[in-house]
Amino acid sequence: MTRNNTREDWWKQAVVYQVYPRSFYDTNGDGLGDIKGVTARMDYLRELGVDAIWLSPFYPSPLVDGGYDVADYRDVDPRLGTLEDFDEMAAAAHAAGIKVVVDIVPNHTSTEHEWFKAALAAGPGSPERDRYVFRRGRGEHGELPPNGWRSTFGGPGWEPVGDGDWYLHLFAVEQADLNWKNPEVREDFKKTLRFWSDRGADGFRIDVAHALAKDLESRPLDEWPDDPDQDHPGAENPLWDRPEVHEIYRAWRQVFNEYEPARFAVGEAWVVPEHQWRYASTDELGQVFNFELAKANWMADEMRRAIEEGLDSAERSGSTTTWVLSNHDVVRHATRYGLPQVKSAAHHQLANDWLLRGGRSYHEDRELGARRARAALLMELGLPGSVYLYQGEELGLFEVADIPWDALEDPQAVMTAHGDAIKGRDGCRVPLPWEAEKDDFGFSAPATHAPAHLPQPAWFAAYAVDAEEADEHSMLHYYRRALKLRAELLTATGDTSLTWTDGYGDQVIAYRRPTADGRALTCVTNFGPVPVGLPAGEVLLASAELSSDGKLPTDATAWVIR
Repeated sequence: MTRNNTREDWWKQAVVYQVYPRSFYDTNGDGLGDIKGVTARMDYLRELGVDAIWLSPFYPSPLVDGGYDVADYRDVDPRLGTLEDFDEMAAAAHAAGIKVVVDIVPNHTSTEHEWFKAALAAGPGSPERDRYVFRRGRGEHGELPPNGWRSTFGGPGWEPVGDGDWYLHLFAVEQADLNWKNPEVREDFKKTLRFWSDRGADGFRIDVAHALAKDLESRPLDEWPDDPDQDHPGAENPLWDRPEVHEIYRAWRQVFNEYEPARFAVGEAWVVPEHQWRYASTDELGQVFNFELAKANWMADEMRRAIEEGLDSAERSGSTTTWVLSNHDVVRHATRYGLPQVKSAAHHQLANDWLLRGGRSYHEDRELGARRARAALLMELGLPGSVYLYQGEELGLFEVADIPWDALEDPQAVMTAHGDAIKGRDGCRVPLPWEAEKDDFGFSAPATHAPAHLPQPAWFAAYAVDAEEADEHSMLHYYRRALKLRAELLTATGDTSLTWTDGYGDQVIAYRRPTADGRALTCVTNFGPVPVGLPAGEVLLASAELSSDGKLPTDATAWVIR
């Protein structure tokens, strides 16, 4: 497999595969995937053709929020392995030509973190509490929360500690928000960045990158609205996307530049498209997740707008954009595309309603969802910038909608159970199927093992790796072919230009890219109801069979080179 990740700016056009370690592969039989499991499956990742792997948090954690409640930023959770296991995994990845990206969670720590325990012991007004966002409660004895801010997982955003003080948690109660105005907090995270860089990390994914800077001083807390809108961030928003956050990342850039080659980072910042470029500046992180594709329905106008916004953000940042269809926080796109397609805001509510009813509220057309997922992949892979894949999408996995409530792990489900219920994100986090005939589909290596930490449905058998390996028409083989062509023809050039191809009407997205051999590749995606003609040239790959007269059918993409 040709790889183009040897340049210093390898990340600008990389294919990055997100590993959710607890659901990837279990080598010790405890029902949780582990770091050795990533090492054991490195040949699979190499053959798939990815340039890098991004590991979701693997640190010591009570696992209230899938590891995003970190108790120690510079160690490995004993249930997942050891630092030595990480070192072996990083070495194996590098030997396979694969870079390593680790997840950093800087907005909050677990309440089991030693800093938070010290803060509770030290009492109000102490330096230990100043590392977090503590405030005195309202009322004579501080018995009321400082204001009405809400957690994004549901319920109040403040938690009392019994002495009149309350701490802020924008997420779960067990995730206490850090105070990024505290110099000790800033210096400790620089130490963490160096720690993992020294152990072989090539880059970092920054969780909730837009929330670190907060304004709790410019006005009385109870004068702020109860639910500051993430969709309208900026200087007038006390919690999200504040201008001061960029000071933090400019300081991080200095740390990244201490290394040769310089480390990079990609920020998870759910901000308006016109703000994305600030995080992706070469003076800051380098890239930011562009979630517009993941938010779009299977509609030509929404997809084109998402692409245009991503390209505009890349131009403004002086970097490249990222393309994402699925990750550990959203319903898998093969399912989203198989549900009724309505405009964006309503579509996400529709998907949540479908989850709450265990997939029974209306029909999920899996054949249609898979067809559109194939088309979306080629449309995405042809674009300039980096592509982030989520484990299992290369198998064509659908969302597991019918996990019993008592088996769910996501705090969204726990914290909203008695209000506006949200079933949460566990349906895309179910452990991967590796072998169709095994009782846990080969997720656990030992013959005797504990059940997988989330239940796997019987239909996973048809999507197991060994089943797809044996079928040359499977989604897995399709991904391998597409990634190989992308590496050979598009990313080898370093050219990130794109030219729109007009003349197809408003139900087709078509663009042209220069190739490494001096030709041009045209990508055509048909969203309309009737087949469309393709430009002259050789059809390298199509997501669906062309019609007898060589036209591209509906819900399909083709790559044509000339």
